[in-house]
Amino acid sequence: MQQKARFQIGGMTCQACASRIEKVLNKKDFVEAASVNFASEEAQVVFDGSRTNAAALAEIIAKAGFEAVEKTDAAATMPSENHTGWRLWLLLAVNVPFLIGMAGMMAGRHDWMMPVMWQFALASVVQLWLAVPFYKSAWASIKGGLANMDVLVTVGTAAIYLYSTYMMFAHRAMGHDGMAHVYFEAGVMVVGFVSLGKFLEHRAKKSSLNSLGLLLKLTPRQVNMERGGRWQSLPLNQVQIGDLIRASHGERIAADGIVESGSGWADESHLTGESQPEAKTAGSKVLAGAMITDGSIVYRARQLGSQTLLGDMMAALSEAQGSKAPIARVADKAAAVFVPAVVGIAALTFVSTWLVKGVWDVALMNAVAVLVIACPCALGLATPAAIMVGMGKAVRHGIWFKDAAAMEAAARVNAVVLDKTGTLTEGKPEVAAVYLRPSEHTDENELYRLAAAVEQNAAHPLARAIVQTALARGIALPEARNVQTEAGAGVKADIGGIGEVKVGKPAYCGLALPENLDSVWQIASIVAVSANGRALGAFALADRLKADSKQAIGRLKAHGIEVYMMSGDNQGVAGYIAAQLGIDRAFGNMSPRDKAAEVQKLKAAGKTVAMAGDGINDAPALAAADVSFAMKGGADVAEHTASATLMQHSVDQMVDALLISRATLKNIKQNLFFAFFYNTLGIPLAALGFLSPVIAGAAMALSSISVLGNALRLKRVKIE
Repeated sequence: MQQKARFQIGGMTCQACASRIEKVLNKKDFVEAASVNFASEEAQVVFDGSRTNAAALAEIIAKAGFEAVEKTDAAATMPSENHTGWRLWLLLAVNVPFLIGMAGMMAGRHDWMMPVMWQFALASVVQLWLAVPFYKSAWASIKGGLANMDVLVTVGTAAIYLYSTYMMFAHRAMGHDGMAHVYFEAGVMVVGFVSLGKFLEHRAKKSSLNSLGLLLKLTPRQVNMERGGRWQSLPLNQVQIGDLIRASHGERIAADGIVESGSGWADESHLTGESQPEAKTAGSKVLAGAMITDGSIVYRARQLGSQTLLGDMMAALSEAQGSKAPIARVADKAAAVFVPAVVGIAALTFVSTWLVKGVWDVALMNAVAVLVIACPCALGLATPAAIMVGMGKAVRHGIWFKDAAAMEAAARVNAVVLDKTGTLTEGKPEVAAVYLRPSEHTDENELYRLAAAVEQNAAHPLARAIVQTALARGIALPEARNVQTEAGAGVKADIGGIGEVKVGKPAYCGLALPENLDSVWQIASIVAVSANGRALGAFALADRLKADSKQAIGRLKAHGIEVYMMSGDNQGVAGYIAAQLGIDRAFGNMSPRDKAAEVQKLKAAGKTVAMAGDGINDAPALAAADVSFAMKGGADVAEHTASATLMQHSVDQMVDALLISRATLKNIKQNLFFAFFYNTLGIPLAALGFLSPVIAGAAMALSSISVLGNALRLKRVKIE
């Protein structure tokens, strides 16, 4: 029994930590797949629920040296380490006299440097107390079989401390006057810079990269509820399903619900990406987190917390941000061998420098600089940092990616396949004409009655149009039994007093339309009706194009993306719609199998294919595409099959998704280049003695911050 669990991880210091947790989990035969995201500090594990559970998995992670709390509605996040606590502030305070001394030396004032014994005392406080978390992390890492960044920091600073201590006491034992040749300041400042870098990195990840915190702020803490016959201001956690809540101008909606009275305008852009406010009157649906921009409404709560659309979006975003993109494997593979390789380079640096220069303290400083400069943090942050920002940007545009792999695939798309009905068109067709077969003597109301009785069991927009028109005519619909759907053809059912009634394509119902019908029949979607094998008539349903469909096609072409339209309608209808939109490649009479086969052909030709659709008929093609987009509120099977969900029912929004993905992948590549370039340049400079351990420590911290800063640029990227 396959199950999935998500954990908030505490105690990771670099990508090597994330790789180690993955390695430990994936070794277990009851774990099918485990991935750990360093930036979001989250693990996602797919496991055999009949052999283990989430609590046991958390224990495995704990034995590897990390904290793990399962992410559920009750425990969405775990308290993170307080990086601004007393330890960091004390460490920075200890660094101040060393910084003053170094500034004095640079200015030629050697008397600014503290006496050696004072340096030794402060360095001992740092190395034997304040740096203990580094030692613990390094030891846990070594026990786990995969060294992390803290191993490099610990080995380097400990070497500096031990060497300087030895030189101080040896200098005194020999009775020499003057200052001993020590480097206490280097060890203290490396620990200080690394700790400060971790704090800045942690703050950037928590407050800037992740959009979940912003979403949490969309729900009000206090709401005006009717209790005991009067209105009261009460905490959000006291709201219950069925409560009446009032929201006025400037206030946010607390729960998904239905407006009971009043009127106003609601900004729902946090969910749909649509910047225009929606009018709300009695009977309208309101969504948690929406802002009332004008007016005042009273609504009844229907869904609360995680059951709201906002809660669903937060869960989807959290899971998607915690997933890993395939390109992240580049960093994973590098991190797996990085620390051992750096230790080897540092050892080689020490030996070669000692042999060439004959001065072992210089050799030691060069080796330590190599250890400190080679932090793999920037490498580990390169991919997940960009993914987290990109996912957040997509959500603000009303786009929900299921995982990072889907976003990476979307970035590589060069061919788009579009369904017609409900995707390029409004999906709300209207009956434009009715054909009654003369030989059957059936009137319009009877044709509507039979067709609507069967079609009320179907989810297709054409079916809904017929049912709504029949009900508007006041026609009572009989009960349909033994309803069966034949994908791509139609629906059949048994109607009492009539027999078997089929509704669907003309061929499915055995209907051949006359050639002399009005022109509307040439461009409309045709729904035929038959009873007991006798064709009775047909409906011509015309569907309006969505306002932004033509603009979306133009944008796709402008970005070098080929556009294909595939429709179950006849070729004449497909060609007519395609010509209106400027689509050169249109296919009609396409069954679900035909659509999927055509997508496979495009992939075989070397195309990276995106598919957009909203019906049951689209599910096979959505599954066949490299990346797929479904419209929120369309058929459930399409939405579950798709790689991403579009909240606006808009192809233009799909274009936004592709462009955001492209910008994100570009940002990832930039980050990986910066990370690799930093280490490729920094390690040789340190080995050759051009970087001191102190400068290396500062540069190491700066590398992670620069990668995070570059990722944050995604927030400002314009999508055109």
